[in-house]
Amino acid sequence: MLKKFLVIPLFLVVFLATMAGCAKASSAGEVSLATAPEVPPSITRTQPATVTIGLETIEKRGQMADGVEYDYWTFNGTVPGPMIRVKEGDTVELTLKNNAGSKHAHNIDLHAVTGPGGGAVATNVAPGQEATLRFKALNPGLYIYHCATAPVPDHIANGMYGLILVEPRNGLAKVDKEFYVVQGDFYTEGKLGEKGFQAYNRGKMLAEQPEYVVFNGAVGSLTSDNALKANVGDKVRIYFGVGGPNKVSSFHVIGEIFDAVYPEAASEPVHNVQTTLVPSGGATIVEFKVEVPGTYILVDHSIARIERGAVGLIVVEGPEAPDIYHKVR
Repeated sequence: MLKKFLVIPLFLVVFLATMAGCAKASSAGEVSLATAPEVPPSITRTQPATVTIGLETIEKRGQMADGVEYDYWTFNGTVPGPMIRVKEGDTVELTLKNNAGSKHAHNIDLHAVTGPGGGAVATNVAPGQEATLRFKALNPGLYIYHCATAPVPDHIANGMYGLILVEPRNGLAKVDKEFYVVQGDFYTEGKLGEKGFQAYNRGKMLAEQPEYVVFNGAVGSLTSDNALKANVGDKVRIYFGVGGPNKVSSFHVIGEIFDAVYPEAASEPVHNVQTTLVPSGGATIVEFKVEVPGTYILVDHSIARIERGAVGLIVVEGPEAPDIYHKVR
């Protein structure tokens, strides 16, 4: 009888300790966010977890181009908003706070969410308020998120978008460099290049006539000192999205061929692609190996948009590769 009495408490101790360990393992805490063109680190855990995300909507003045200022509406103060990285099967608790200095209400619609409004219905917040949404990341892929407060086009046109990556359960193949790039079209009162503060022009937005089409929120965000960097032999992955609100992108890297493209961020890639079409409110993942040193140019191959700002650079350093490419004379 005494022996049985001792066995039961021992079982309970082991059971409770095991449950405590499981509870600890199932909570991964706050998700790491990254500001473009940086990417959050890959997720090393193999099991789904409960994770938390904090975002703040902030309306702030910034530089659209040299000598051109614009009032952006943002997530966490940047355009695009921070890149979010979670795992397939994760339970995500996202708290959206609207900065007290905002003039407008905001919310968030994540295309990775299964539920009314992609979360927008649950996260409408007035200035100074906050709301929390819980959702299950059911489908792996790369998804746009954006503000969906009415009138929706105005909020997106002013810069309220970003990307959320839902890594597949088995993770993604290792690469050497990862970059985060989002294209958007902007509608200013003044003409392209006109100096000074430029207000938002809703009429141009409705007519789908942008003054600027840019990567990562501004002209020059990926050029000069902001150029992306890689080394010969690196395998490069770009997470590319289009916030819009209106224009699609014909995404191309001049001087490279995409070894793999996940069209519209689908699960299975296609190979050896020159240019990939990315819809407004959509995304893609492209991968390529850089084998020759030099400067490679990111463009929207609706090529006139280079003049409106849709251009970026990847500077590749390393040994020459004359067997692949060289000038004869």
